[in-house]
Amino acid sequence: MQVIPLDLYEELEGLDPKIKSVFLKLFEYLIKERVTKDDFQRLTEKVEKLADIVAELAEAQKRTEEELKALSKTVAELVEAKKKTDEELKKQSNTMAELSKTVSELSKTMSELVEAQRRTDQRVAELAEAQKRTEQKVAELAEAQRRTDQKVAELAEAQKRTDQKVAELAEAQKRTEQKVAELAEAQKRTDQRLAELAEAQKRTDQRLAELAEAQRRTEEEVRTLAQELKRTRQDLGGLSLSFSYAFENEAYRMLPQVLKKYGLELEDKMIRKEVAGEEINFFGTAKRDGETVYIVGETKLRLDDTKKRDDVFKQLEKKISAVKKVYGDVQIVPLIVTHFAKESMLKKAKERGIIVVQSYEW
Repeated sequence: MQVIPLDLYEELEGLDPKIKSVFLKLFEYLIKERVTKDDFQRLTEKVEKLADIVAELAEAQKRTEEELKALSKTVAELVEAKKKTDEELKKQSNTMAELSKTVSELSKTMSELVEAQRRTDQRVAELAEAQKRTEQKVAELAEAQRRTDQKVAELAEAQKRTDQKVAELAEAQKRTEQKVAELAEAQKRTDQRLAELAEAQKRTDQRLAELAEAQRRTEEEVRTLAQELKRTRQDLGGLSLSFSYAFENEAYRMLPQVLKKYGLELEDKMIRKEVAGEEINFFGTAKRDGETVYIVGETKLRLDDTKKRDDVFKQLEKKISAVKKVYGDVQIVPLIVTHFAKESMLKKAKERGIIVVQSYEW
């Protein structure tokens, strides 16, 4: 039976009891088995390797025990430190309670100080405002005093002027008394003059009565003249109308020849006609360039630029509108027949496309 080498046995002794038991059982198994030299050699190598591992494990075990010892020491130190910390915390807890109480008292004191400061600031502001009002009042009093001094000076000057005025009034009173005497004399002369005026007024009233009678006779004569003038105007109106009709009748006879100069050939004789409520002095149809046109004309004894006669263009436009209303959108030749037309009116008529025929043309 093989014997375990002494050095290997010593190594085994240093192992953990469980590991040691495993190795001993292994050796016992190997001893009981029959092995060759080569097997033994391989076994020996394995055992040596195993021994190396065991040695390393032993070394690791040793380091672990040393570390555990150090750790145990550290734990003991931590326990001691914990104990001291607990004691310190207990002391700090008491201190914190005292500090909390102190802070609470300080907070209350601060609140009181803040409120006191607020009241102080308010009082200071009130005092500042009061000081401001006092200074303003002092300024107002100073201004009032200045005005009082000025007023006293003005009153003194006024008194001086009053004294002077009194002296002047005394002198004026003297002159007034003199004037009253003069007025009494004048009043005497006035009474005499009034008597003379009364006599003159009597003569004036008589003259006015005479003038009133003359005025009455004048008004009666004016009424008579007005009536005669009215009859004269009526006679003139009749003559004017008669002359106008005579002029139109002459125009009816002469227009066919005159209008030929304007390229117009009458289809029938010219007539006076009412169309849509408008009286048209000259109305008829004519041929111009082979087309039928309507002639719408107005007569005026004199065509000048007075406002009343200038309305002839507006009257002619109204009559043209009436014809278009009845006959539709036909071609219309506007016409004005007159004894005399001023150049300005001829120009206006030409601008409007109106033919103006003057009596000298026939």
